[in-house]
Amino acid sequence: MRIPIILSLFISFLPAEPIVYRVPIQGTIDLGLPPFIERTIKAAEEDNAAAIIFDIDTFGGRVDAATQIKDAILASEVLTVAFINRRAISAGALISLSCEKIYMTGGGTIGAATAVDMQGQKASEKVISYMREEMASTAEKRDRNTDIATGMVDEELSFTHLVIDGDSVEVTDLEGRKEGKLITLTTEKALKYKMIDGENETFEEVLSELGVSNASIRSSKENWSENFVRFLTHPVVASLLTTFGFLGILFELQSPGWGIPGTFGAVCLALSLGASYIAHLATMTDLLIIFVGVVLLLVEMLLIPGFGVAGVSGIGIILWGLYELLLPDVPVGQEIHSMALTGLTIGIVGGIIGLVLLFKLMTKTEFWQKLTSPAVQEKNEGYNSSIGLENLVGQQGVADTDLRPSGWINVSNQRIFVVTEGSYIDKQENVKILSVDGNRVLVRKINQE
Repeated sequence: MRIPIILSLFISFLPAEPIVYRVPIQGTIDLGLPPFIERTIKAAEEDNAAAIIFDIDTFGGRVDAATQIKDAILASEVLTVAFINRRAISAGALISLSCEKIYMTGGGTIGAATAVDMQGQKASEKVISYMREEMASTAEKRDRNTDIATGMVDEELSFTHLVIDGDSVEVTDLEGRKEGKLITLTTEKALKYKMIDGENETFEEVLSELGVSNASIRSSKENWSENFVRFLTHPVVASLLTTFGFLGILFELQSPGWGIPGTFGAVCLALSLGASYIAHLATMTDLLIIFVGVVLLLVEMLLIPGFGVAGVSGIGIILWGLYELLLPDVPVGQEIHSMALTGLTIGIVGGIIGLVLLFKLMTKTEFWQKLTSPAVQEKNEGYNSSIGLENLVGQQGVADTDLRPSGWINVSNQRIFVVTEGSYIDKQENVKILSVDGNRVLVRKINQE
């Protein structure tokens, strides 16, 4: 009995196997990536991991997404390592520089981090300045050369010498040292100018370099919720959701009460705003703007008859809020504002067309026919559309609500729904029933006769 106890005690005193997280950053960097990175870093900290190795191969992506990832990496309590498996271009360069150690494969590249628009044109000076200082501050934090980091962003910078390990070194082999040229470093030059810590061809070699060859590797992948957020924040999906939400609520205003269009619109807006908030695309200011617009629409729908200033203002404010949602929370140029406006316009037009087509398809289905007209009731079979109010023709009553132009009246101890000839009649006015056609009761104000 003593041997198992002694064995278990002996095992408990053995050194624990180190844990290393492997995190892929590949393809386009979008707003769905930061929540995944943040979750992984938190999990690694809870597991007391030895390191987090980011397996990077990207041409870049959104600056705001890369900035969020950079902030999360800089705040990590676990050793962060960038393994540039071929390339870290643009936003990928910023993420790589934020790591404590950087290793590259042979023939790899890092740099070319200037901000451009969708047409590949250089962004405004405001955006370039922001990205330039982001790169500089990140490189400074990790004790890497800030001149090279800023030269990756702004081709108007130039230099002839760099300070490497306290010595001034003349630079002659970097094309980007000249004005008008961006800096992109190969693996060899990145090693020479101390921008990376080593050259390794495989992930296993990086583990050996870090002294954790026997580590337990945990490959982190996005879960279903993060994939769902990435899907919802896709520009096309986000535009359609906001458009369907806006149109659903707008259609709901045209009918009394609350029904399917309003519920559908509310769900679409909730999905769009929720995903945008999680991805840090929506700020509290954006949400507050949209909330004010929705409140104005509800006031118009529930408190004010017809459709007037409150409703129009609500629609305008909601559109403004949706436009702000399409703008990242970093400085952007005029081209990004134009793209956001174009995206919102396309989303609204596409949403209207989509709803019209969907409605036409729905009305042709058997389910819709059963839902709206379960059976045809012929008159010769004894069915009649009359609700038995024909005997009230000629009688007088009192308007129980404002008739604008429809509403309720009291006549012969009955409360019935009526419609005027087009004029508005105030509550408590005397009216006369002119005709009854099925369930349509036509009235007129008595002093109009």
